Amino acid sequence: MPKLRGEAFWRETLRSAHYVVAPMVDQSELAWRLLSRRHGAQLCYTPMLHAQVFLRDANYRRENLYGEACPEDRPLIVQFCANDPEVFVQAALLAQDYCDAIDLNLGCPQMIAKRGHYGAFLQEEWDLLQRMILLANEKLSVPITCKIRIFPDIDKTVKYAQMLEKAGCQLLTVHGRTKEQKGPLAGVASWEHIQAVRKAVNIPVFANGNIQCLSDVEECIRKTGVHGVMSAEGNLHNPALFEGRNPLVWEMAEEYLEIVQKYPCPLSYVRAHLFKLWHHTLQVYQQLREELAKVKTLEGIVDVNRELKLRCQEEIANQKEGEKPKEGLPFFHWICQPYIRPGPKERCKENGASGTEKGVRGKRTLEEEEDGNSELLSKNKQKKKLRNPNKSFDPSLKPKYAKCDQCGNPKGNKCVFNMCRGCCKKRAFKETADCPGHGLLFKTKYEKSLSWQHSQRGIQSPEMSRRGEGEVGEAVVLKEAGES
Repeated sequence: MPKLRGEAFWRETLRSAHYVVAPMVDQSELAWRLLSRRHGAQLCYTPMLHAQVFLRDANYRRENLYGEACPEDRPLIVQFCANDPEVFVQAALLAQDYCDAIDLNLGCPQMIAKRGHYGAFLQEEWDLLQRMILLANEKLSVPITCKIRIFPDIDKTVKYAQMLEKAGCQLLTVHGRTKEQKGPLAGVASWEHIQAVRKAVNIPVFANGNIQCLSDVEECIRKTGVHGVMSAEGNLHNPALFEGRNPLVWEMAEEYLEIVQKYPCPLSYVRAHLFKLWHHTLQVYQQLREELAKVKTLEGIVDVNRELKLRCQEEIANQKEGEKPKEGLPFFHWICQPYIRPGPKERCKENGASGTEKGVRGKRTLEEEEDGNSELLSKNKQKKKLRNPNKSFDPSLKPKYAKCDQCGNPKGNKCVFNMCRGCCKKRAFKETADCPGHGLLFKTKYEKSLSWQHSQRGIQSPEMSRRGEGEVGEAVVLKEAGES
């Protein structure tokens, strides 16, 4: 049976999904997907999976996709980050029987994506992307989809989308922000870019960005004409977003924890979800925030959740008539609601001039960490400072290392070839040479091997020795006979 494409794929396989839960690293795991589906989500993505790791590590596959079969968790799209066509397709072949489509992540803007050379940092490499999608479209039994970020220029964004469609992409998710728009610099997503893409391609398009409640979803569909809307942070703060409800936080938290009991996941995922759900309440009860951060068991997390619930119920009981939410929130802090990420200036005001007002510390900049101020160092560096008070983290004081002649990495101080160990090993092996500085003794070992082989040739077996002794004795007799 030929695989469905474009509109037919969205309509029949994805069941005309309008409400979509985004792929989120360590946050869109099975338990959270099931909670979201119970409350209006029609399509979910797995967390972003690393194609290279998925290909080589059976445990990684089992933990992220091959776990307990769950018929409720469909339709489902598996998302991979990758930068090699063969690796991407081989990983996708291992995943295709467990999902309805494979998505290529071209939208991750984080530093880890830059270092790993994937996500939004591939958006200028159109030849590579064409090869990846063409090969996947040819080899896979399920459709290939893509999630992208926009370019500042609308025309370039449209050409980018058309290139992906031509290569074989069957559905496109457009996040209306550039790769530079992240964290406190995120700003507002451009629906204008998304609308332009929707008009320019003939495949289904999902929009991503600016979604905090159901009315945003409806407005986005109306303004851009997209087939569906994807939510990430809005969903994390209110998993009932697609139902158009703002339930009590503890209702969602308790339901999620019950699902986790049946479909376990790492404790770090659970803790992160509760930090999002209880975000506004934890600004009020700072002590419980610390307890949630330190707890080591699922039972401990359940206890903290119960205590937060009791505190809120007590606050509700003591509430005065006509009292309004504080801190400019639309609802009281115990109700699921969006979190508006502050910009850089707002963040400074929120955290005070020093960034430590009300016990809330703002994010450190690279410069703040580098100046050695212990107040601004990470916890890990503060521990190192306690062990060694004289330790400095100022990069200008770090020793400068000479570079390897071959690859540019730091060379060994005593290397006879002026290379790093890896390059030195290759050269020493090729030339059968020694490098005492790196402990590489290819020449010495080779000479010892030759010496041992030579000595072995001089040692004869016992039978040969007896035979040799007889021959000598016979020669002596013959010699004596000749003399007489």
